[in-house]
Amino acid sequence: MVRGIERREIFLDDRDRSDFVERLSTLLLKTRTDCLAWCLLSNHAHLLLRPTRGALSEIMQRLLTGYAVIFNLRHHRSGHLFQNRFKSIICEEESYLLELVRYIHLNPLRAGLIPSLDKLETFQWSGHAGLMGGPPLPGQVCDEVLLHFDEDRNKAREKYCTFVFDGIALGKRDELVGGGLKRHLKYSGTNGYEAYDERVLGSGEFVEHIWSEADLFNAEAAPPPTLDVIIERAAALFGIEAATLPHGSKQKPDSDARAAICYIAIRKCGYRGIDLSRILGLSKAGVVAAVRRGEKLNTVSSLMEMWSKTPLPRSTSDDDELKF
Repeated sequence: MVRGIERREIFLDDRDRSDFVERLSTLLLKTRTDCLAWCLLSNHAHLLLRPTRGALSEIMQRLLTGYAVIFNLRHHRSGHLFQNRFKSIICEEESYLLELVRYIHLNPLRAGLIPSLDKLETFQWSGHAGLMGGPPLPGQVCDEVLLHFDEDRNKAREKYCTFVFDGIALGKRDELVGGGLKRHLKYSGTNGYEAYDERVLGSGEFVEHIWSEADLFNAEAAPPPTLDVIIERAAALFGIEAATLPHGSKQKPDSDARAAICYIAIRKCGYRGIDLSRILGLSKAGVVAAVRRGEKLNTVSSLMEMWSKTPLPRSTSDDDELKF
């Protein structure tokens, strides 16, 4: 779940929504992440994801930072777009998969964006339409969800639609969206006390399994730096003015600074090449070449060590300190 800072809107028009969905789809396919349900509202979005390679935090960082940069450029704003880090809950698939698919896809109806379940079938900013036979989001896993209802696809859609309809009367279900950072035992009634964690949807046994594997929730991930901060830091590192970088100077300090910016922004912070192309005035090929130069620049380890020791410009807030 991602929400706009101070509950402000993160999607102002369909162009914003299309950009977010395009970025999401590209990442799903590139990282082989399954999307089982999704929906976009005005000031937040819900995603039900199953990473098969790569960490969820890395996928979300790349999605949100890239989207925020272009959103700010388009709408002439600056600063953070999203409220803190995205909120994530681990789900025990067998018990909660279908409940979450239904809950997420009913969000537009509960929010009043559409008047009826029939209209949800043509609502393009939710995964429900794909399950009902419309064009699915590339990377959305439709067949697997439908197979939970029937092997015949048409019958499966009928049963799925009935299942979703029955969920309307259930209203908002806080138990499906998790709480804070509690971790304790609770009385289950028939089985006595069992492990419980508000960040995990599943049985006590499943919660204990998650706890035993690793402490996944020790700390919130630091938000990535903005491109402005990356550019200012690179300019300081190479002793040049940041304002000169988009003008294509071929002098070595400028060229090295652009290489460092492209390498760190794309490889370390998850920005897209097109974001750097627009800001630095480079062609697509120029960005690719800059990333390659950045990889070789003083060797990566030396570059990152130099980078971490370079003071930020005085105008930059301490909150924007880069962390790698």
